[in-house]
Amino acid sequence: MSQPTDPYEDHLDDLPPARPVHYAEQALLGALLLDPHRLTEISDLDADQFGNHAHGALFQAMRTAPLPNPEDHRSDPAWLNTVLDAARPHAPGLTASYLHTLIQVCPWPKHAPTYARMVQADHARRTVLIHAERLVQTTTDTTLPNPAATTLAQADTLGQFLDTLAGRFASHPGSLPRTEVPATRAGQRGEEAIDEERLLLATATAHPAELKDMRWLQPDDFTLPLHAGLWQCLSALVHNGEPVDAITILWEAQHRGLLADGLDPRHLIDLLSTPVGSPEYWGERVLQRALLGRASDVGTRIAAYAQDPANTPHQLITGSRRALADLTALRTRWTRSASPPRAPRAPRGPAVTRAGPPPRTTAPSARALR
Repeated sequence: MSQPTDPYEDHLDDLPPARPVHYAEQALLGALLLDPHRLTEISDLDADQFGNHAHGALFQAMRTAPLPNPEDHRSDPAWLNTVLDAARPHAPGLTASYLHTLIQVCPWPKHAPTYARMVQADHARRTVLIHAERLVQTTTDTTLPNPAATTLAQADTLGQFLDTLAGRFASHPGSLPRTEVPATRAGQRGEEAIDEERLLLATATAHPAELKDMRWLQPDDFTLPLHAGLWQCLSALVHNGEPVDAITILWEAQHRGLLADGLDPRHLIDLLSTPVGSPEYWGERVLQRALLGRASDVGTRIAAYAQDPANTPHQLITGSRRALADLTALRTRWTRSASPPRAPRAPRGPAVTRAGPPPRTTAPSARALR
């Protein structure tokens, strides 16, 4: 007869295996419990850098408890009891037996600084992942009043953290991560994005003179290749001083091969014949969408680097910095589009000829007024 299954039974075998950093934290704490004076060798390690909360609480208790006399510590567990009592309010699951387990699993107490660097490296990886995920979430937050500025601020925060990490971890050969990151840009397409691009093309066709001040918008900013090609047609006609309307753009599109896929010319003419608003407004909308899409791609790539445990801290830093660099050019163009137009220069004064002295502009002298 089969035994009934206890619904409250703990299925410990179903738990995922502990990650390597768990054993590094245990080895570090065991080394410090054996030789508390090694705390001075890892002064740059903080309690919040531990992945296990109980381990961090125990480490913080070690930091706050006065160091024992080395000779007394070998035979007296008083310091261990002090540390345990200080850590238990923050981690009630800690027991005296677990402290003995930490001591037993430590291979070499003299390797404590190395164990500490392992803990710091894993904390750096987890923190980069948090920043990258926040960057991705910011790009899709529709409640933000200024999504572009908020996204760029989050990218700056991530970049500053990477700069801080660069000073903590030494560089070494083979610094590029080999993590494969799937392309995500295609997923940014949507009806709203396509509609905004169509309105931009139609409005720019109606007001082509404004394109001279919109060099900050590039074909790569469009989600559809057809729209990018039509923007190139518009820009070329304006640059060459040619007349711009739906028919001239259609002719230019034919020369550029945009009709080769069976596009109906009537459909293209209709697309370019419904202007609304100003080209600059729709151009900024298209550029902002491109900026948010690029930032999302960058955050996704950095998150993939951080989730790959095969990457060393230096590989993570280098790969993440290169990913952020892909946002720089687009960010520069966005800043240029959002900057106010320059005020017109004041008219110059009349030119001075060499034939005679400059005209008198000062007030007459007192003698002349007498």
